[in-house]
Amino acid sequence: MRLLTIPADANPSFSKLNLSLATTAEEVKEVQRLRYKVFIESMGLSALSNPEGLDKDEFDTYCDHLIVRDSKTLKVVGTYRILGPNAAREMGRYYSETEFDLSRLQNIRGSVAEAGRACIHPDYRSGAVIMLLWAGLAAYMRRERCSHLIGCASISLTDGGQNAAAIYRSLSASDFCPLEYRVTPHVPFPLDEIDTSNVVARIPPLLKGYLRAGAWVCGDPAWDPDFHSADLFVMLPLSNLDNRYARHYGTEE
Repeated sequence: MRLLTIPADANPSFSKLNLSLATTAEEVKEVQRLRYKVFIESMGLSALSNPEGLDKDEFDTYCDHLIVRDSKTLKVVGTYRILGPNAAREMGRYYSETEFDLSRLQNIRGSVAEAGRACIHPDYRSGAVIMLLWAGLAAYMRRERCSHLIGCASISLTDGGQNAAAIYRSLSASDFCPLEYRVTPHVPFPLDEIDTSNVVARIPPLLKGYLRAGAWVCGDPAWDPDFHSADLFVMLPLSNLDNRYARHYGTEE
């Protein structure tokens, strides 16, 4: 299913970028290969390496996978996976629930989609791919009648966690969700043990994009030992996502 086609605006060697949903097992493997290269090989996560060269878990089977492909090379250059409310019910949980207690969101679970594993090829990080993925998320949420998008935004701990702690402490009151949507990490990241008095927060692009789109941070960060990251749970109303990103592109469904 093709959702969008736009000119690739930042590099003349890219003829067009096409956004679609994966419809075959091979397309899902293409997504998993890209994720492996970006998440595991480039980050040196040897504990997660495997001979297949695929980043995969039990959630992939239940998720829809957004694919951005360079139509000139046919290479998959960006992806996002989405777990809709019906699929989450079939799966039994959202991925975020492996890291956070989401019991306060029980009353809206039927209209929540979860996005995760955002991944862009290093040669295509000009902005066009992520904007197209955001627009695709909005189109998907409208189609599935979802009112909120949730997900985990990861912050690397390769510096010992100073940047993660500095980012969290730099958030303003308006960046946080209303109290009724607060979540609790199963394994909290130890903020109180880290001195950030001389640290300038460097916000990762994905988290920066969430905040610019009007997402809320919904509580303290969790520690993800597998990906060596501190994860923030974020929630984004569709109305904010539509207003900020989807208006940049027309949609074809």
